[in-house]
Formats: sequence, C-alpha cells, structure tokens
Amino acid sequence: MTDLSLEYIVREPKIASNKAPLILLIHGYGSNMNDLFSFASELPEQALVVSVQAPTPLPFGGYAWYSITFDADENKFSDPVEGKASVQKLNTFLDEIIEKYNVDTNNIFFTGFSQGAILSYAFSFTFPEKIQHVIALSGYFNSDFLISEPKKNNIDYFVSHGTVDQVIPVEWAKKGPELLTSLGIDYEYNEYPVGHGVHPNNFYDFKNWIEERL
Repeated sequence: MTDLSLEYIVREPKIASNKAPLILLIHGYGSNMNDLFSFASELPEQALVVSVQAPTPLPFGGYAWYSITFDADENKFSDPVEGKASVQKLNTFLDEIIEKYNVDTNNIFFTGFSQGAILSYAFSFTFPEKIQHVIALSGYFNSDFLISEPKKNNIDYFVSHGTVDQVIPVEWAKKGPELLTSLGIDYEYNEYPVGHGVHPNNFYDFKNWIEERL
C-alpha cells in the first residue's frame, strides 16, 4: 500500500478485537516488504501484521534503510545520518499505522532482520515509550544510530543469530546482549546453525516468544 509515508503490506487480525497487538516486520538491506511478510500467515491470528518497505531503492528491485560502503580493505561502514533518519521515518510510520488501525499501543513488536534488526535496536533506545518488544534477527547494536546514550528501558528483547553468518559476524551480534545485560534489561539470546538467514527453529522460537506475550 502507498497511502502512508512508507510502502507496506498488511495482514489484518483473523480474530476480531477492539485493539490488536501489532507485529511490525522490518526487512534487511537489498530486500523488500514481501520478504519477511512470508512469515505473516504463521504469526498469531489475533495480531495485526505489517511489513514495511525501506525508502531507498537499490538495483534489481531491492531497498535499503541506509547506505553501506566499503573501504580499500573491504571494511564495512554504515551511514549514521541515514540510519538515524530511518529511525525517525519508522517513528512517523508507526504513528500512521496506529492512527489507521485499531492497534493495542501496549503490545507492539518490532521484528527486524539484519538492517531491520539494527534499526529495531536503535528505535527501542530512541523511542522506548513507543514499543514493548523487539525481535532482532541476524543484526547487531549500532550506537552510531542513537541520539543519546542508551538507558535502561522496559522493553524485552529476543535476539538471535547464525553461528556461520558470513555477512554479520556472530561476535558482533553478541554486543547487543552484552549491552542489555549491562543495563539490566530482559532478553533471550539464541544461536542457530545457519548463515545470514532465519533457521526454521529460529522462527518457531520467536513465534512462541511472541505468543507468550499476547
């Protein structure tokens, strides 16, 4: 749909209620809103599931939330200005979804993969009052996307990563739980025998994690 500030796809709740929990799906670099939406049919029926598309088009039909560049030694750098801007765009989009649909604003899940996970972390520390749950799949915590030092919040986190991820090393992923531990924030951290992707067991684990919180 194109009626809001970002393109998106919706699976409306299959079980009617006055207010529905929101599961926002946020894809990774070079993908699009259809990618994570493949999870939608398996997610809890009482939830409103929204898959949002990044604003910057890339070649071959993909999209990005922010630019990634490489130096001569193939070190990878994320654009902090664009990253912070995308956090703000997600905030605007979330407000639009809440206004358009009957969302339970006390039960909002940000579910991000790769860039989407990185932004979900950043959003949770920039607007901690806006969401209650973060599922960070194959991403890491990037402090460059924050406007202030991270502080303790009341959000709980499900963090997972592939042990043989060739795009984002698992050592990077562990920085998120280390930060959460230092701040006294609740989280669950799991690793799976997979590369840069979502292992079937990973999906069922975070699905169960969501169901426990509905």
